[in-house]
Amino acid sequence: MGRWAGWVRWGALGAAVVVLVVFLVAQRQSIDVSYGQSPSSSGPVQEGSAGELSDATVPSVDEMTAMVAADPVVRLPGSIAHWDEDLVRKAIGDAGIRILVAPPGLDKDERGRVRDVDNAQLRVIGTEVTGSAYQASADDLPSWRAQFATGDVTSLLLTLVASVRKQDPPGDVDLFRWRPPTEAEVTAVAADLRAGGVHIADGATLTDIPKSAGPAFPDGALYAAFPQQTFGEPVPEYGPALAALFPGRAVVVVYGSWIEYHGPDAADFADVVAASFYGQAADRISTYAYPQGNVLHAYLNRVTDVRYAGLFDRPLPYLPLDPLRVALPALPWLFAGCVVVFLALSTRSLLGPRRGPRSAGVPARLAGLTALAIEMSGLTDEKSDPALTRGITKLRAAGDALAENLPDGHVRTLLDNAEAELDDTAWTLGRNDYRPYNYLRGRLA
Repeated sequence: MGRWAGWVRWGALGAAVVVLVVFLVAQRQSIDVSYGQSPSSSGPVQEGSAGELSDATVPSVDEMTAMVAADPVVRLPGSIAHWDEDLVRKAIGDAGIRILVAPPGLDKDERGRVRDVDNAQLRVIGTEVTGSAYQASADDLPSWRAQFATGDVTSLLLTLVASVRKQDPPGDVDLFRWRPPTEAEVTAVAADLRAGGVHIADGATLTDIPKSAGPAFPDGALYAAFPQQTFGEPVPEYGPALAALFPGRAVVVVYGSWIEYHGPDAADFADVVAASFYGQAADRISTYAYPQGNVLHAYLNRVTDVRYAGLFDRPLPYLPLDPLRVALPALPWLFAGCVVVFLALSTRSLLGPRRGPRSAGVPARLAGLTALAIEMSGLTDEKSDPALTRGITKLRAAGDALAENLPDGHVRTLLDNAEAELDDTAWTLGRNDYRPYNYLRGRLA
């Protein structure tokens, strides 16, 4: 066999080994891949890094203790929580339960001082309601809407009052009411949306649309932001009115820290996004004083996550071409082709007239061990992959040594090492028929 055939033979074996290793590594890296990886930003946020702390402060523990002793309900400056006083007073009865209400956005030390006021059985920080070792939390969309759009904590207080009094918890009290917006209200909002796509009402803290709006709504969306609404008064329901004025457009309406989506697929898409977002973020939003832009940014990231999940038959966002993913199905065939070339040329070398005594048994043994590695590669798992990979590496080194006419002892040592690794692989798989001695016995006879 000519020199060129020798290079082709060992090149085919080397290519087979490389293809096999790439395929195995790619399989191990693909375990957790489902759809696309959403580009939304997420991860732990350190306190104070997202604009959630306000300038509000609270008095000392002694001062707040004296205030609570003098008045059963103490509302510190900047507080935003509200409740139906008659319902809560009736639930407390003669239990003497006292309530301390603090503003949102307090840092860790200030929140600690509020919780150290022992004579306050119930404490409200922002719209987070705690009592003793308990915390009451909303768990559905109507409750979150009332809490974050109007600061309503009536149901949360009633739940903890019942807990303090060792009574059965009452059902949720839904005091939130919508009203149709007036023609003048809709006209003012629509004019801003037509002019720039954004309406920011007086008192709203939104300053600009976050960059996360692009991935969330690639076709664009309209945004209307309003401050926290007055507790106890009907709230103008802008969403349906704006969606009717701008058919086919995505409309996002913000009331305080409550965000609503109206537009295409709103019947299903809106509730899924809202439940997913507030189910995870409600605790932080209720405690801190996030600007509306920060809350909207996080909400839009969740919209992006839902879009990348491929729900509601919505088209998936564009994903850049991944050459490895495209080529991966072809790698087994390429591997098989390289092995066939190697085996064919090895057989020719064994049967050809120029076969020398030095290499009479080495190529056949190398070919047999390579065939064994091929058969086992489809059966290996996380435990047996390392031994197989080491064996393949030794086979490649043996092939290179043979092609370079290195001493027989060196080539056989490499083959012995490869055989030991393949034997370990077969033992790990529990396949006695794949142990090299049994597998090669007939081939090298």
